[in-house]
Amino acid sequence: MANSLVLAITIICFLVLTTGGSAFRQRPQLPQQEQQQAQYCRIQSLNPLESARRIQHEAGYTDVWDQTSDQIQCAGVAASRHLIQQGGLLLPSFNNAPLLAYVVRGRGIVGIINPGCAETFQSSEQTESGERFGSERFRDQHQKIHPCRKGDIVAFQAGVAHWVHNDGNEELELMVVHDTSNADNQLDQNLRRFFLAGSPQESEKQQTKYGSQQEEMFSGNLFQGFETEVLAESFKVDLETAARLQGQDDNRGFIVKVGKEFEMQRPSKYEDERRERSPRNNGFEETVCTMRIRENLDNPERADVYTAQGGRISTVNSHNLPILKQIQLSAERGVLYENAMAAPHWTLNAHNIIYILRGSGQIQVVGHSNRAVFNGEVRQGQLLVVPQNYAEVKQAGSEGLEWVSFKTNDRAVSSPLAGKTSVMQAMPEEVVMSAFRVSRAEAHKLKYNRQEVRIFPQSSTKREKGSRWSIV
Repeated sequence: MANSLVLAITIICFLVLTTGGSAFRQRPQLPQQEQQQAQYCRIQSLNPLESARRIQHEAGYTDVWDQTSDQIQCAGVAASRHLIQQGGLLLPSFNNAPLLAYVVRGRGIVGIINPGCAETFQSSEQTESGERFGSERFRDQHQKIHPCRKGDIVAFQAGVAHWVHNDGNEELELMVVHDTSNADNQLDQNLRRFFLAGSPQESEKQQTKYGSQQEEMFSGNLFQGFETEVLAESFKVDLETAARLQGQDDNRGFIVKVGKEFEMQRPSKYEDERRERSPRNNGFEETVCTMRIRENLDNPERADVYTAQGGRISTVNSHNLPILKQIQLSAERGVLYENAMAAPHWTLNAHNIIYILRGSGQIQVVGHSNRAVFNGEVRQGQLLVVPQNYAEVKQAGSEGLEWVSFKTNDRAVSSPLAGKTSVMQAMPEEVVMSAFRVSRAEAHKLKYNRQEVRIFPQSSTKREKGSRWSIV
């Protein structure tokens, strides 16, 4: 009986460890994608990347990073930044890869069109009648729409159509990272965006390193490929209306101005926030149609790590935003005060795509060849890729440093080299003494001199002459 019980427990433990119960699981990839990433992850040096080109639209612009960059191809991602003017609309589209968008500034509304989900939002209008208060007439119904604001991380699944509207009183800026190496993308690592309206610039092409052919990053209107008669029959409309779907002679780009008629009924801000704070949103009762797609990382009160004199770090992963489990992505928002330092660490199971939001600072990145592949300054608007297992350390400048990091695993795990939760503090003193040939007293200092977690405040010691790094 005892042997049977031991055997049963052993089998259960084996099943838990092999079916994704571990926090360190690796995301699935296609063999072709693994080979492509391995080819471009032989990085000798890293550099902060500026956007490579700008695409102008009627109501904003899009900045695009060069997807042929070795470090971007190593991470298997594509990056872009949208600026939507007040009242602008990012036209409906879908992509061959899942993505995370960070709201750098402004506010707006996001529409996600999930196949098979009901149109649960309904609107009506008042009609003239003999009654005292008139009557209401059904006007429209559509799927759920989501508000977004500064500091939100918004998740989008591969192949799901979506649109974004700026209904605020300032410009709406979105930093977007697509995970082109995700298993949900069964094409190749080239980002493809399929638009359902307008006539985006067909000339926006990029030369890839996977072949000599030109690949379109932003495609034209999908309806343009169909015959007008087929569209008229499909939608049961006349030919003139069907031609409108194809966006002929539409030169507005894919961020367009909208008129005053662009109004839709939705729950109040209070109702929406109350619903999201409800304990019923625990990940088990959520469905594809009602699943939350956003989490705000700007609120200091939700910080996961906080040091009064140093700054804070907030993370979002599949534990607190379940949709991230489906798209295998997560994110981190960091704020360092003047000259504060984020502890040296490496990420066990993900690449980090770091976008600098504000301020400036120094970053060192060390690869497997035991030398720094990057040791320099970063500033607002730059992108830096830190490959999986490469160690990094950040230090803010005089104006502080803020960043958002997109991670290619829904449960990305970091391992600090120094500090209270570090690998150094977890080792027995005898191991530290033998490994580094130091005395017990020195080993004790290495283990316990730093008791902060992840963030080290500015030291009172002055900066060494000729050094870019403070003595901390």
